[in-house]
Amino acid sequence: MRRDATNPPPSAGEGARGAGGRGEPRSRLAALDAAPPETSLPSPDPLRGPPSPAEGGGRRVGLLCAFLVIAALALPSLALWRYASTLPPLDLTAASLRSTVVLDRKGQLLRPFATADGRWRLPVTASEVDPRYLAMLKAYEDRRFDTHPGIDPAATLRAAWQWLVSQRIVSGGSTLSMQVARLVEPRAERSLPAKLRQMIRAVELERTLGKAGVLDLYLALAPYGGPVEGLRAASLAYFGREPARLSFAESALLVALPQAPEARRPDRFAANARRARDRVLDIAAERGVLNTDEARAAKAEPVPSSRKPFPMLAAHAAEQAVAADPAARVQRLTLDARLQASLETLAAERAAALGPALSAAILVLDNRSGHVLAHVGSAGYLDAARAGAVDATNAVRSPGSALKPFIYALAFENGLAHPETLLDDRPARFAASYAPENFDQGYRGTVTARIALQQSLNLPAVDLLETVGAARFVARLRGAGATILLPRDTAPGLPVALGGLGITLTDLARLHAGLARAGSVPTIVRRLDGPPAPAEPERTVTDPVSAWYVADILRGAPPPENAPAGRLAYKTGTSYGYRDAWAVGFDARITVAVWVGRPDGASVPGLVGRTAAAPMLFDAFSRFGGEPEPLTRPREALVAATIALPPPLRHIRRDAPKTLAATLGVPLKIAYPPDGARVDLGLQGGKAEGEKTRLALKALGGQPPLTWMVDGLPVAESLRRQSDWSPEGAGFARISVMDATGTSDSVVVRLE
Repeated sequence: MRRDATNPPPSAGEGARGAGGRGEPRSRLAALDAAPPETSLPSPDPLRGPPSPAEGGGRRVGLLCAFLVIAALALPSLALWRYASTLPPLDLTAASLRSTVVLDRKGQLLRPFATADGRWRLPVTASEVDPRYLAMLKAYEDRRFDTHPGIDPAATLRAAWQWLVSQRIVSGGSTLSMQVARLVEPRAERSLPAKLRQMIRAVELERTLGKAGVLDLYLALAPYGGPVEGLRAASLAYFGREPARLSFAESALLVALPQAPEARRPDRFAANARRARDRVLDIAAERGVLNTDEARAAKAEPVPSSRKPFPMLAAHAAEQAVAADPAARVQRLTLDARLQASLETLAAERAAALGPALSAAILVLDNRSGHVLAHVGSAGYLDAARAGAVDATNAVRSPGSALKPFIYALAFENGLAHPETLLDDRPARFAASYAPENFDQGYRGTVTARIALQQSLNLPAVDLLETVGAARFVARLRGAGATILLPRDTAPGLPVALGGLGITLTDLARLHAGLARAGSVPTIVRRLDGPPAPAEPERTVTDPVSAWYVADILRGAPPPENAPAGRLAYKTGTSYGYRDAWAVGFDARITVAVWVGRPDGASVPGLVGRTAAAPMLFDAFSRFGGEPEPLTRPREALVAATIALPPPLRHIRRDAPKTLAATLGVPLKIAYPPDGARVDLGLQGGKAEGEKTRLALKALGGQPPLTWMVDGLPVAESLRRQSDWSPEGAGFARISVMDATGTSDSVVVRLE
């Protein structure tokens, strides 16, 4: 039998040594060639007799030696098996603990939260890490990671031999799997039993998790100094970005730090960190991960000298999401991180320019889905001087004139007015005591509803609200899903037209998004994951035609300085005492709502919605990108000049007839009860069950039939000028009457 058929060829290393030697190496090879093959066995000779006593004794010695060798190998294995059987089951509960992270709609990190014990341990997998880092890690820490079962016998024997020769630890034999075992079960002592335990646990980890799972555990648990654990947290802390893209220098530093995380912290011991990084680069270059030029260039890069703050985008929204579902470690919101970052910068810059202690809030809604695309709760979450921790998007504030569009929408919906209906902007007194003025204290005379809303005139808005009824108006807003707060123990009155109620920026944005959606108010959606939100009934703020009328009017509102005209439908508002400045705008795509003011509600002289909030609104739209999309006009919409409108829609004026026929008779007027009267009906003393007190209603003039209304709700219709009404209880009541021509009159009485 030929030798080359029974023995394998020499390895590369053996071949190199044999080729370069002289004398003795060659004679040994020749001797081996001359010797009988190791695998050939002598054939039995039938003529040979039984073995001699000497030969039998030699065979017994050989068997004894073989037994001793097997025992020498088996006994440690048996002892190791017995030791492994005494270990408790592998517990990965603590190792699986991760920091809670809040992500945007595309998976980008918005804000991480530390674990309960103060560690930054962000979830990460090998697929999310730069391949160059992984190659460098394996080349430096564990070259045979992909092939060994959890322990590397060659590395272990090498480390043991070096320790025996030098009587000190020269190199470690720990694999990445053994390092993970030490991280999973941290122990302070460094002893042989502890090392054996690591080896056993490493094999268990490999069998339980596989190579990919073990590598993911290392990436998540490796220490990087202080409370920073895991590659992702370290990459964010030292380089300010995710580990998906790392340079050679950055990769080498992140490979080196876990070996001595406190002694090599770049923010404290930059020189130690640089030396450790450069050593990793040298070894990686020797083992082919990068070439010499790349290693030289990587060494020239500086080492970070400080830790960077972790991302804190949408801090308020992130906190609210975690509070709503504290068990979820990964929370994905509907926000757009790019837009969120841009608008946070916008709010901070504009608030700083407007003055001290001022804050700002911006909310962006996707009109089609109801998704919140941006949630800027303040001008800076960490800015204590501006009360940055207060989320102004959920604060109840006075909206000023920002709700006027919905007064007009209600009037349009009920057929009481049209965008080209004429309204009076003249000094007037309502309910005998309420005498509002325009913001500029001037008057325009007779104007169309379009101009009155575009210029935000107060008198026409209050006049319309009196016509539709304040209680009915507030009920419509609440029915659309808005939370409306009124002064304690007061009924809705005409001042609600000019901000005499409380509402949040979120609800204001939802209501205006309803105008962009043909009257259908969207349901706010903040999360892409988690349990589905309970189904809500469809809510409407007005009908499609009225919504388009209002949107078309607002698109023609004069824009702020240096802003393009006719592109956005928007409305501003300024609360009483210059405490709040508002601007809300929309197109077919999105709705943007802006608030500016002091979180403590203090007055800020000169704080006006048009100059403080409107420029931010237009800037926010430009940062969203794209061209504004106009709304589609409904087929039922009536586009006509004032003169072409039906007579009842041409002019809303209490003291003037709308038609020629109305001018021929006596003007309509309520004769009883008189305006401002106190009528004693015995309502406060209590009545027997079933007994009702009725109030007589009388009118003069007008053209029948007459429709009587109380607080905006119809209560009687009669061809006569007399009727009656049964009140529910004591209090103030607004009694109105309207004749067939649309002429009306109103009084306010107190029932007792």
